[in-house]
Amino acid sequence: MFLRLFLLFTLVPLVELYLLITIGTYLGAGLTILLVLGTGMAGAYLARLEGWRTWRKIQTECQRGVTPANELIDGVLILAAGVLLITPGVLTDAIGLGLLFPPTRSALKRSIRRALEKRLQPTHIEVHFDRLS
Repeated sequence: MFLRLFLLFTLVPLVELYLLITIGTYLGAGLTILLVLGTGMAGAYLARLEGWRTWRKIQTECQRGVTPANELIDGVLILAAGVLLITPGVLTDAIGLGLLFPPTRSALKRSIRRALEKRLQPTHIEVHFDRLS
């Protein structure tokens, strides 16, 4: 776990820095900064829209007496997208914007549901009472 976090917190900023420098050499510093600011603002707006849409779905499902499992996963993914979008950089903005679009999010949501269902499978424990006394 430590190695994964270490790689995440070192490799992602390095990749971001490399991408920003590379884009900056082609577009210039001003346009690169505008690109990062523009994607951040557009992403924040889209995250807000998708967040409210998901909130309304959660309320509707709760009023119907249904557990809003899909909507809750959507909410977590939209929150993750928002965090990625406020992180300056091109790679994190691209991933964050990808999470905001429903088709991309639903593909990831299916994977998350399968992983959760696999982890939450009941395990069978055999207890032999004759050995306990």
